[in-house]
Amino acid sequence: MIRNVAREIAMHLSYELSFTGLTADELLEQRLSSPHFEALAPEYEVYGELPGPSQKAYICKLVKGIAAHGYELDQYIEKYAKGWRFERIPLVAGAIMRLAMYEILYMPEIPNGAAINEAVEIAKKYETPEVVRFINGILGNFVRNEAVE
Repeated sequence: MIRNVAREIAMHLSYELSFTGLTADELLEQRLSSPHFEALAPEYEVYGELPGPSQKAYICKLVKGIAAHGYELDQYIEKYAKGWRFERIPLVAGAIMRLAMYEILYMPEIPNGAAINEAVEIAKKYETPEVVRFINGILGNFVRNEAVE
């Protein structure tokens, strides 16, 4: 499993955190299991292989970090989504942006451009072209104004 697949799985899980009553730890324990991957594999290609130790650690770091910093990340999204309240942004788009922003802010080993590019590639699978452009614009403005390279 490669990192972009791990990112996509982390996005799914952070999306699920938006509406589940589970903690990040509970969600990770349930969802990073063979039965869960086997159930989702026919629908989502990214679930074709259970994550190895390093991918699992990466997914856990992202999901726990997004859960811990969700309010802060949502405030950044709302700040750069000119004229949009966070509640109006599609949940998947929000999950994608939270993931990229978390990487940009808290994972300096990941170049900002790579975090944005991966977010856009994930968005292309799940969102309309308009929403993909919206995500790219917000992340670009965020990096220009908030991130330190």
